[in-house]
Amino acid sequence: MESQLLLPACYLPPVSYFHIIQENSSPLVIEQYEHFQKQSYRTRARIASANGTQDLIVPIQHGNKDRVPMKDIRISYEFDWQRLHWLSIQTAYRSSAYFEYYEDDFVRFYREKFEYLLDFNVAQLELLLKSIKLKRTITLTAEYNGADEHMVDYRERIHPKKASLLDSPKEYYQVFSDKNGFYPDLSIIDLLFNQGPQSKSYL
Repeated sequence: MESQLLLPACYLPPVSYFHIIQENSSPLVIEQYEHFQKQSYRTRARIASANGTQDLIVPIQHGNKDRVPMKDIRISYEFDWQRLHWLSIQTAYRSSAYFEYYEDDFVRFYREKFEYLLDFNVAQLELLLKSIKLKRTITLTAEYNGADEHMVDYRERIHPKKASLLDSPKEYYQVFSDKNGFYPDLSIIDLLFNQGPQSKSYL
């Protein structure tokens, strides 16, 4: 049986997420049956702003149950977080070398209303893979399985409160690096908007 690369569905995932994809040729499978994890990259992306790093957090609808499968998590639109996220992204990256090149592709995620977080994250992932020119097909898990020998399992390892999976990441130019220094393993859009077509080579 061919091994599978098993990843969580993250919001604008960190650079390390795509480094893993680049380094592993196993079929890419996104977990949809895990219980939703709070304070994780599933709803959180980290970008570089003029004042340091900034977390963008997608609000979700909170039901009565604590253990809800990822596929059933609904996005909340009680306040206009899409406008705030897009404004933050524009403010952070408007002067980057490649923001205008990708802008029209990404703005739809801040105008359209996706009902489910999984659909939102997977649609972004498809765009990001295309933008970086990583030719991978995404499939979703058919059920929840514990780790086994046929999985390269990163479901628990990519987390904002855990050490980055990038060992001694090499630096690239960031918009505010002259002021703040280099921030490693930010959202992949930081790499994409600053490095454009060179993003795949960096990975």
